[in-house]
Amino acid sequence: MKENDLSEKAVKKFREGHNCAQSILCTFTENTMDENLALNISIGFGSGMGRKQEVCGAISGAIMVLGLKYGNDGNNSKEKINNVYKKARYLIERFTKEKGTVNCRELLKGCNLLTNEGQEYFQKNNLRENNCCEYIALTCRILEEIMEEK
Repeated sequence: MKENDLSEKAVKKFREGHNCAQSILCTFTENTMDENLALNISIGFGSGMGRKQEVCGAISGAIMVLGLKYGNDGNNSKEKINNVYKKARYLIERFTKEKGTVNCRELLKGCNLLTNEGQEYFQKNNLRENNCCEYIALTCRILEEIMEEK
């Protein structure tokens, strides 16, 4: 399966050592936000938020992108807020339709990243490459689809 340019960029950032949320946010804000700022804002969302393995960090990063692109510009516009919420729900629904969940632990087959055993399992089974890269690429494709809508 040939990935698009943004998917490839995000996966490359992930392979370079950034977490899933950072990889998405930095890729989609490459020319509009300072990279260090993007890395710092998104760092805590990796591995499902502080390794708690809640919502997949790729999804969290994508929702940050949606907020930056479609946010309310400080005017508390209900229309803009509702638009971001609608796009975030669509992102989550599309990802869930393809993968069954947005929960990091479920996506990683129950692997608990907070334990030594979980970390070993993650490394031994190469889940970073075999699973996380796929989820980052999928999130990029869905996010691009959302951003191309009129």
